[in-house]
Amino acid sequence: MAELDLRGLRCPLPALRTARRLATMATGKRLTVLADDPLAAIDIAHLCREDGHQLVESVEEGSFRRFVIVAG
Repeated sequence: MAELDLRGLRCPLPALRTARRLATMATGKRLTVLADDPLAAIDIAHLCREDGHQLVESVEEGSFRRFVIVAG
């Protein structure tokens, strides 16, 4: 499973960098994204819906949120 640490970045960078990384991944591979921007929860969920990826987990862990995405 690949991990992308985007803590410290603000909208729209977490979603843009997540999209860029997912575009390089094979279908079915998992990506874990760590982000502390409050808008990332909305932006990354929207990105997954629009681009055909599956958001399997979105969990708040203290000061950041962890997303687990399966590339579509």
